[in-house]
Amino acid sequence: MTDIRQRTAAAVALMASGIIYFTGEFVAAAAWTDPPYSYTHHFISNLGVHGPLTAFGQYMYSPLALVMNTGLGLTGLAALAGVAMLKGLPGGRRAATVISAVVLAVGMVLVGLFPGDGGTDGTDYHGIGAILAFVSGNVLVILLGRAYRLLGMSSGLGRLLTMSGTFGLLSLVVFGTMVASGAGVLIGLFERGIIYPFLIGFVLAGAALRRRRA
Repeated sequence: MTDIRQRTAAAVALMASGIIYFTGEFVAAAAWTDPPYSYTHHFISNLGVHGPLTAFGQYMYSPLALVMNTGLGLTGLAALAGVAMLKGLPGGRRAATVISAVVLAVGMVLVGLFPGDGGTDGTDYHGIGAILAFVSGNVLVILLGRAYRLLGMSSGLGRLLTMSGTFGLLSLVVFGTMVASGAGVLIGLFERGIIYPFLIGFVLAGAALRRRRA
């Protein structure tokens, strides 16, 4: 594979990671109609629980749970594929981005394989996967933002990616505090404040790289 084709493939994979997630989430949420799924009230993980059942104080019934769980795994794998094919990063920075992408992929696959229905008997693989994905995804988009010059992106996009990842990490602190306190107000919105920034960042970074190669 030539350098141009490899970099184009990397750009497409990064864009696909975000698009896959948002598509899977939308389709799964649209199928949850009785009562309607709430993006602000319900946990994201609820979309991966077929149910019906009640756990963590929330009713869970996702008819298309398989779509959501499959999308979660593919999201992480697509991001890993995109980062693995990136060109222009020196050894240390490349190692950091690849490691972050690997952790993200592992986390997303765990979340997809082990639905968050509260039925864990021993190790909470879903919770572990979620933490891995939340932290590594935002760290990864920060690393991409800080490497904007090496990747041929604009300084403005670099700052935006860095700010997105920082916002996601701050949202993680707020979300964790709310979960620990038992407050359920807008919990779904705060959780999306963790994951949406880095997924949108992947799409923007991939689009920028694709334009540059074109």
